[in-house]
Amino acid sequence: MLWSVSIQAAGDRVLGHDEIVALADAVAPAGGVASGIGQEAYGAQLVVDAEDRDDALTLGEDLFVRAAADAGLPAWPVSAISAVSEEEDELP
Repeated sequence: MLWSVSIQAAGDRVLGHDEIVALADAVAPAGGVASGIGQEAYGAQLVVDAEDRDDALTLGEDLFVRAAADAGLPAWPVSAISAVSEEEDELP
């Protein structure tokens, strides 16, 4: 099942345009988008294929941490994470 995982890492300095563009490039293979320009946090929304929410959260966090490292971002702790399945997303 496909899951949309939203995740954010908060830190102690304002992030620039180029840093978030690098994160966007790093999460793009996972259908991801990035956020955080001008903020003291960076985030992404990713798509993962997982059996359940716990697996989706684990996979999403692993992808996010690797993408942030690939983008050269600081290894800030994850401050928020959530997952919504494609079935949940289709509910009225």
